[in-house]
Amino acid sequence: MKILLLGSGELGKEFVIAAQRIGQTVIAVDSYKNAPAMQVAHGFEVINMLDGTELDRIVAKHKPDFIVPEIEAIRTERFYDYEKQGIIVVPSAKAANFTMNRKAIRDLASKELGLKTAAYRYATTALELQKGVEAVGMPCVVKPLMSSSGKGQSTIKTTDDIEKAWQYAVEGSRGDVVEVIVEAFVKFNSEITLLTVSQNNNPTLFCAPIGHRQERGDYQESWQPARISDQDLYEAQDMAEKVTEALGGAGLFGVEFFLANDGVYFSELSPRPHDTGMVTLAGTQNFNEFELHLRAILSLPICSITLEKAGASAVVLASQNSINPTFTGLEKIAALPKTDFRIFGKPSSRPYRRMAVALTNDTLETPIEEITERAIQAAALLKVHS
Repeated sequence: MKILLLGSGELGKEFVIAAQRIGQTVIAVDSYKNAPAMQVAHGFEVINMLDGTELDRIVAKHKPDFIVPEIEAIRTERFYDYEKQGIIVVPSAKAANFTMNRKAIRDLASKELGLKTAAYRYATTALELQKGVEAVGMPCVVKPLMSSSGKGQSTIKTTDDIEKAWQYAVEGSRGDVVEVIVEAFVKFNSEITLLTVSQNNNPTLFCAPIGHRQERGDYQESWQPARISDQDLYEAQDMAEKVTEALGGAGLFGVEFFLANDGVYFSELSPRPHDTGMVTLAGTQNFNEFELHLRAILSLPICSITLEKAGASAVVLASQNSINPTFTGLEKIAALPKTDFRIFGKPSSRPYRRMAVALTNDTLETPIEEITERAIQAAALLKVHS
């Protein structure tokens, strides 16, 4: 089978590796040369994926069996035409189109499916944002409708923050949609990602919940399993199954939730492997999230997902702009027990760009806080240099 991968970051790279291991051909696409997934794919294309004509051109050129989106900045409305041509869009054209835009997925979850979410409003101008803030109250969170890894996300605590939040959201937005969502701040106790696997003609499966901590809207550490009550887990699984069934198709979804005193709140959904799910590279499961995504796409039956170990991941961030960054500390981190790491191979760096990840694991009886702290300490040994 031939797979056209739209977006070639670190998540795409691990997906390509998983695909190659079971004999699939992957063409990696992104807006810049030498992106991580391009380094391991069978071929690559460099285009602006918001240019529908260019997208049509490479689809016609490569004639893929599957189109697998990895990022948001894609002319996703073209996906419906590709499905009509007999190409399988992952998880489906509807799922990819809805989830690449926070407005579509939030309205589906809240208005159509009745899932519990934070109060929210949309805004296309700073004035509309001000009215939205008045409606949901402060503090509140502002996000671009199209973005990833926390880009453009900020918290409004006073009216003085509104204009700055608007400008930051517009600057951090991907694509050509100049619109934001403002959400009431949920007083949550913790956040989880529930990796949810939709299969063709087989039951929906769930990975053990993953906890994570964020800064600037981007994850810093994740750990599996996360502590969660049986009732909260049941609620989260029920919501995840409802929303993934409504979107249709097969593949792995990263479904995010807030856990609060008054129950579980649906937050966001990604129709692909999730950054917090990189913890599964630590050997926590019988299949990592990239292998699960691939097997579901190919309709290879997944009998069960089993939790094998407890694990954690911690990111390694760049601190400055550079071309062809280098790393030190490999010998130190390699010497640590029950520890591994991945350097993504990004050709350039900028402040706060995620460049690598440290991975730790231990027995399921080991306190997850201890394993996570080891991941943080391991990540601190890897240094990014210009």
